[in-house]
Amino acid sequence: MDDPTLERHFKGHRDAITSLDFSSNMKQIASGSVDACVMIWNTRPQMRAYRFVGHKDAVTSVQFSPSGHLVASASRDKTVRLWVPSVKGESTVFRAHTGTVRSVSFSSDGQTLLTSSDDKSIKVWAVHRQKFLFSLNQHINWVRCARFSPDGRLIVSASDDKTVKLWDKNSRECINSFCEHGGYVHHADFHPSGTCIAAASTDNTVKVWDIRTHKLLQHYPVHSATVNSLSFHPSGNYLITASNDSTLKILDLLEGRLLYTLHGHQGPASCVSFSRTGDFFASGGADEQVMLWRTNFDSVDYSEVLQQKGAGDEKASDHRSYSQPSAQVR
Repeated sequence: MDDPTLERHFKGHRDAITSLDFSSNMKQIASGSVDACVMIWNTRPQMRAYRFVGHKDAVTSVQFSPSGHLVASASRDKTVRLWVPSVKGESTVFRAHTGTVRSVSFSSDGQTLLTSSDDKSIKVWAVHRQKFLFSLNQHINWVRCARFSPDGRLIVSASDDKTVKLWDKNSRECINSFCEHGGYVHHADFHPSGTCIAAASTDNTVKVWDIRTHKLLQHYPVHSATVNSLSFHPSGNYLITASNDSTLKILDLLEGRLLYTLHGHQGPASCVSFSRTGDFFASGGADEQVMLWRTNFDSVDYSEVLQQKGAGDEKASDHRSYSQPSAQVR
């Protein structure tokens, strides 16, 4: 297993990075920032970046559509924009919510958009008709994040009311509230298999639940400050997290242990995302930088790795922590 390596960093935002996402073909990374801009970075060398201006306040969330033909962005200006990720940077605007919009997320078929807001609601939209469909309204504080399940039937949401809620999209009912977090819940998402969910909180922990039994499966008190963001590796074997303690951490979900601690960002690490194939991941921080990392550790067949290691001989404390010297330069 090789260690993750920092491939390059992208500079161009003028304030903290809040969110990022890879296009499905890995050729572009979208990022949002407190500077109110959306940037589209081309991962191939010598390709220029695009800066999209239109939001009137901080951009809080960005996501590519599954096809890569659209980028959705959410903002403190209470709107959602859909951009065409090309030189022109044309966009259409949804007057989406009555408070800051905290997250945008496409369904896996690209037909539906999910938004969440400080107005305590989650809203579902038809993308191509740009039409509001319905709201989900049981949270009693800001809703920081909402995501569709891989099959599009369920929705998970994370809120400052300290709950993670699971919803049935068709019946529009709340199936379960997960209340184990001791702080605001900043981020939640589905495991690629659709069988469990993970959430990140201001209580410095990451928790994983089974969505069928509603039981807490794993609890990771690995960070020393708020956990802002998480992303599942597409294999479902790993979870990466970003925290105000300035680190990224990679968790081995099969063995239930911390695998790597990455020291790249100066100050809080605000967001992190694996690429669609898992070969790369990107991170963003308060240092205004977007960093592109090569995963490396998943290049070997995982069953072979388990055999080599004697399947769990290592203690949880044996994880590797290192700094990327080049990542320290601003």
